Amino acid sequence: MVRIAILGATGYTALELLKLLIRHPEAEIVALTSRENTQPVDLVHPSLTGEISLRLENSTPQEILERGVDCVFSCLPHTATAAVAPAFLDGGAKVIDFGADYRLDSAEVFQKWYGVEHPDAERLPRVPYGLPELFRAEILKSNIVANPGCYPTSAILPLAPILRAGYIEPTDIIIDSKSGVSGAGRKPSLKNLYPECNEAISAYGIGTHRHTPEIELIISKFAGQDAKILFTPHLTPMDRGILTTAYSRIKKPGLTQDDVLNLLRKQYENEPFVRIVEAPPTTKDVIHTNRCHITARVLGDRLVTISVIDNLIKGASGAAVQNFNLLFGYPEETALK
Repeated sequence: MVRIAILGATGYTALELLKLLIRHPEAEIVALTSRENTQPVDLVHPSLTGEISLRLENSTPQEILERGVDCVFSCLPHTATAAVAPAFLDGGAKVIDFGADYRLDSAEVFQKWYGVEHPDAERLPRVPYGLPELFRAEILKSNIVANPGCYPTSAILPLAPILRAGYIEPTDIIIDSKSGVSGAGRKPSLKNLYPECNEAISAYGIGTHRHTPEIELIISKFAGQDAKILFTPHLTPMDRGILTTAYSRIKKPGLTQDDVLNLLRKQYENEPFVRIVEAPPTTKDVIHTNRCHITARVLGDRLVTISVIDNLIKGASGAAVQNFNLLFGYPEETALK
């Protein structure tokens, strides 16, 4: 059994992670932390009543390591994981970070977008990006993984193989994403109140959303040159799910829809959580699953790709359990199907 600690265990992604790990045959949860709450966890997450009896605690890395913890899932705010990750790694635990602390490979870029110095800058270039379908080999060799953002997962999975094949222009990609309200987290705010978001859809973070450099960094690796995107996310009146539509300019003469779909099928034919579909997918096709459904259309000189995921599972906790399974040598689908 792998002994597990979850840092910042009060949010939506932590709840989904707990649900997945409770049914994982090789996972033993031994510590749950919160900086502001010391209640039993089933009072914070009533759906866990009768499933887990741990109490939330505000413990130091050393206190957690003394319990023989093998793996730490961190659901802490940005920069908080990087402040404690070195202690856990030095203590022999593996770390899976849900935040953005290790997703970028440049401390300068991190500071530009997040407005603070990176607490563990030297480690940045060595941390693999935790999208197993594309970075499995790197993840298998590491003891720390940067779990992807939810929007980036939905954008990168369809675009990466298409860019690597040279089908589209890397510097002319428009990404339009729509997310359920759970993507904004559990902390109360005006825009998340029911009267504000019900029966309404709104764009936000236009040109400033922090997932922009993450998407550009990863797809640039597949394009073989610097990629440039225009990314606009939208808040939609549903609990969960993301639908991402990307518009790219075609570079390969004579490209057909079948060319693109066959490329995607070949790329993901052995991936249990990615499915290439003919009809445009909906978020209802994938909610409460770790799957990503993708389709594509060629329209004149533009390629349109459409993908859907559950932002809390494939976009967060499911991907984290995938990474956990890789790090500890379990079948990748364990607890996820």
